Amino acid sequence: MSNTAPSTMNQTPDAQLDLRGTPCPINFVRTKLYLEQMKPGALLEVWLDPGEPIEQVPDSLAMEGYPIEAVEDHEQYFSLKVRHPSESA
Repeated sequence: MSNTAPSTMNQTPDAQLDLRGTPCPINFVRTKLYLEQMKPGALLEVWLDPGEPIEQVPDSLAMEGYPIEAVEDHEQYFSLKVRHPSESA
């Protein structure tokens, strides 16, 4: 009867960025540039390859001040949900 989501894990992203097949550090740079163009508080879902991309990109974004909301394993790729900070760092 309630239309509220049971958790914030299922929040619909404001945008998606498919970076499968994109090498490091290009995938981080593209993600950061995309986030910088989004409104504060917006949620971006990024698709990344297993291995170095999913190991490096979330850590690099976190060090830049971008909150990581979720990382989900979809077998062939990972989806990373990252939010544009509400305030400038």
